[in-house]
Amino acid sequence: MDPKKQYRDIDEYISTFPPEVRRILQQLREAIKESAPEAKEVISYQMPAFRQKGILVWFAAFRDHIGFFPKASGIEAFRDQLGSYEISKGTIRFPLNEPIPIGLVKEIVKFRAKEDAANR
Repeated sequence: MDPKKQYRDIDEYISTFPPEVRRILQQLREAIKESAPEAKEVISYQMPAFRQKGILVWFAAFRDHIGFFPKASGIEAFRDQLGSYEISKGTIRFPLNEPIPIGLVKEIVKFRAKEDAANR
């Protein structure tokens, strides 16, 4: 991820990575779209994000992981299921050498979409 680059959209962001990382990012993007069909794709903080009323989640590729950012509430609600991943207050790090847990991602996105709808 180039912090100085201004991306126009998620397609442009994804296109800047090697094929294997593009495949993972696209898989994550599709899982989010499927789980929050009302959400719109945006670039926020120079990362792909999905916005409903507010931002639901962000995601980004890094040297050795995919960062998934479902806000602190998304981490707390699923903390018990995230035991094998490195987490912080609002970040889950999925190693590039392991499959993304798409089912769990979908659950988190649905949770965030419901939470966002209730809070606005």
